[in-house]
Amino acid sequence: MATAHVNGVTIGYDDEGPAASPGALSSASASAPALVLIHGHPFDRSMWTPQRRAFAATHRVITPDLRGYGESTVVPGTTPLGTFAEDIAALLDHLGVREFALGGLSMGGQIVMECYRRFPGRVTGLLLADTFPAAETPEGKAHRNAMADRLLAEGMRGYADEVLDKMAAPYNPVAAAHVHRMMLAAPPEGAAAALRGRAERPDYRDLLTRVTVPSLVVVGRDDTYTPVADAEAMHAALPDSVLRVVESAAHLPNLERPAEFDAAVGAWLDRVASPRGTTPPA
Repeated sequence: MATAHVNGVTIGYDDEGPAASPGALSSASASAPALVLIHGHPFDRSMWTPQRRAFAATHRVITPDLRGYGESTVVPGTTPLGTFAEDIAALLDHLGVREFALGGLSMGGQIVMECYRRFPGRVTGLLLADTFPAAETPEGKAHRNAMADRLLAEGMRGYADEVLDKMAAPYNPVAAAHVHRMMLAAPPEGAAAALRGRAERPDYRDLLTRVTVPSLVVVGRDDTYTPVADAEAMHAALPDSVLRVVESAAHLPNLERPAEFDAAVGAWLDRVASPRGTTPPA
């Protein structure tokens, strides 16, 4: 695990694969593309462990802990998605990474959309997993702020126990155990700040229609938070996208069905590396 001090906070991150060192300028750095993966709420970068193992041989895989989570600084109050996006850009500047394929799951997917809104010229491909682009409804805002209050008052356990079966389906016990550990370890102040910021997010639906890089939309078949219909709508909006529905998975198919998820990501990375995003010949 490494840390970087950016934007007034310390960000914990993993950086694996060719040329995985700050500011590396070797030939390996030039030839190894970067893949940046953003975790969701209330998780940490360990949710991407299967993907780091799968892609570190061919890509520089960078997985940060968002501020308020994991090994990163906890900042109470409200953390807008734009603040997360600025942290990611600053971390990548620190690491000497100019361009990168960018993926995220759930809240991480919304942060990915915010990143594309702010610095599209740096992003070579988009991975949107189990997420949705619409702004929050009035009811949703009230719910997220009430949940933030609850986490601050009660801690994470009650919430983690209640939502576990929606996060990772009970027929995936190993993944469910990992998910539960992450949720219990999340600092309540950081999780609450993210909830309050997420409640005020913009609507990204029009942005998706203007994305110019190869995109991948992935969703678990049994995801009730972001159902298949949401993924289908994103796929329809994106000009150059592929949709993959992962069977026997809920909200975290990358942990529940890593082989299927990684196969989809590998095909997407091939498209990112090809001229105009076209699928390489068999």
